Amino acid sequence: MRRRQPGATCTAALLLAALIASSGPARADATGGAAQDDQAYRRVVEGRAARIVEDLGLTGAEQEQRVVDAIADQYEALSAAHDRRDERLAAAGADETAVRDAAHREVVELHRRFVARLAAELAAEQVDTVKDGMTYGVVPITYAGYVRLLPDLTDDQKRMILANLLEAREHAMDAGSSDEKHAWFGKYKGRINNRLSEAGYDLKQAERDLAEREGR
Repeated sequence: MRRRQPGATCTAALLLAALIASSGPARADATGGAAQDDQAYRRVVEGRAARIVEDLGLTGAEQEQRVVDAIADQYEALSAAHDRRDERLAAAGADETAVRDAAHREVVELHRRFVARLAAELAAEQVDTVKDGMTYGVVPITYAGYVRLLPDLTDDQKRMILANLLEAREHAMDAGSSDEKHAWFGKYKGRINNRLSEAGYDLKQAERDLAEREGR
């Protein structure tokens, strides 16, 4: 079974530059090896999970290990679900809609159980930190980018931006590759940009104004 590697963190500069675009930067997670050893993959996802957990400030080793295990288990479960989907799609005579619908239901259930498992261990703010860790910190970086780009945003507009980014994060958490994660954020940034354009913002001009303000 092919294993999907979680990927690396995006830089703030790349994300800010992508605010106007409808999709995020493309970077694949797949290692290219179809015969990845299960134990080797487990070590990869445990390492990724441990780096996420470092930001939680946990003081108990047992709790820390439980959260690492929860995140690593989720990476493994998602990888297996996506592989089953891809194998079924590749089968002769596969009903693509039925396969994708079944895979979606499976991933939704995995998501529900995972968030509940985190909530049993962590405060709400810490659960958010895990979600951000699994999605390269796109929500806080991109939200800060919009505020920086458009300093006269109203409180309602800021809430709209954050709500869309948080919704995108819920989908991106379940994606099977870095490209797919960024595509979810790209889709929702497109919605945000449309709402801002409807409100009279010229985002291209705002980029030029930002560059001028910062002496670039």
